[in-house]
Amino acid sequence: MVEIIQKEGTWVFDGGALRLTPGRDRDVGVLRQGLGELVVPLKALAGISFEQGRRSGRLRLRLRDGSDPLTYATGGRLAEPHDPYRLAVGPDRYGVAEYLTDEVRDALLLEGVPGTPVSEYLLPGPPLPLSVSAGDGTASFDGERVRLEWNWKTEDVKAAGGPRTLALADVLGVEWQPSAGLENGHLRFRVRGAPVRTRARYDPNAVELWGFKRDPLTALVAAAVQARLPHPSATAVPDVPRQAQAPEADHDVLLRRLRELGELHRAGVLTDEEFSTAKQAVLRQL
Repeated sequence: MVEIIQKEGTWVFDGGALRLTPGRDRDVGVLRQGLGELVVPLKALAGISFEQGRRSGRLRLRLRDGSDPLTYATGGRLAEPHDPYRLAVGPDRYGVAEYLTDEVRDALLLEGVPGTPVSEYLLPGPPLPLSVSAGDGTASFDGERVRLEWNWKTEDVKAAGGPRTLALADVLGVEWQPSAGLENGHLRFRVRGAPVRTRARYDPNAVELWGFKRDPLTALVAAAVQARLPHPSATAVPDVPRQAQAPEADHDVLLRRLRELGELHRAGVLTDEEFSTAKQAVLRQL
C-alpha cells in the first residue's frame, strides 16, 4: 500500500484501487468537499502522471473515457480546486508521489488494463438525494425525478411556468458549463419533446450559473443524473460487418446514418460532443 497525505487530500493505492479523500484545507473547492471520498478502481484508469514544480508538484489521474459520469457530465471543465483527480504535492513529498506513480503504472501493466474507452460507468456517481441552490434556481434529484425551482433572480418569462419536475425517462441528456469571464454558465437538461434554447436564463429546463461559490456543486446533480442515463457508448455507431453486404449497400447505409445523425444533432437530441463522436465512427467506415 502506498499513501500520500497533503493539505488538499490523501491518496492511497492498495494495488486494486485508488482511494481519494479530500483534505480540510481552505483551498479545497466546495465540489471536492461535496464529493467526499472517491474509490477509483484500477480498471477505470488510463494513466497517472506526476509533474514537479518549483513550489509544488501535481499528481494527475487520467480516466478511461466513459468510466466516470462526473468527468463526462462536466466535459473536463472542472477548475483545479474542484477536480478530484488532481492533487497538489509539496517538495518534501516528491519522492512519495513518484513512488505512487510508478506503483500505479506497474499495476496497470501487470493487469493489462487498456487505455481504451469503456461501455459502462465504473464509478457510481454522487449519492442521492441531492439538492443544490445556485444561480437563478435550485436543482434537486432523487434518482427518478429532477426538480427545478426558481428564486427571485429568475427571469419572469422563465419563472411564470412555476417549478419544473422532469421524469428521468424524459431526460435525454445533461449539460454542465461553468461561467467563464463575462459568459454565464448553466446546468441544462435536454428533455424529450422540448425545444433547446440557447440562453439558460430563458430556458425552463436549465439553471443559469453566474460564477458564485456554490455554482460547482451543481456538477454533482449533473453527474448523478448522467450516471442513471444510458451510457454514452449507447449512441455510438456499431461496426457494420462489410462481408455481410455489398460495398454499394454498405456505403448507402453509412451515408443514411450520417444524415440521421445530422438531424438528431439539429433537433438537440445529440450534443456537439456526442454528434462528433458518432460522426467520426461512421466516417472511419466509409
